[in-house]
Amino acid sequence: MIVCVCHRVSDRDIRRQAQACSSFDELQVETGVSTACGRCGDCAQAVFHEARHGGLPRTAIAILECRAAPQLAA
Repeated sequence: MIVCVCHRVSDRDIRRQAQACSSFDELQVETGVSTACGRCGDCAQAVFHEARHGGLPRTAIAILECRAAPQLAA
């Protein structure tokens, strides 16, 4: 699924990059995720933290919520 519409960053892109990035800030530099309108910030962080630390219950809930939210074009 596309997480960041502004920069066309998918959850797969985030998971792939998460192993190479030591922080969410570094992920933003590498992919541009959550650097334009910012609407994807919570979802992008949830996917990043799930990929880095395994599925924590809090992030699983956040991911389900972001998938249910409508994706708006920037």
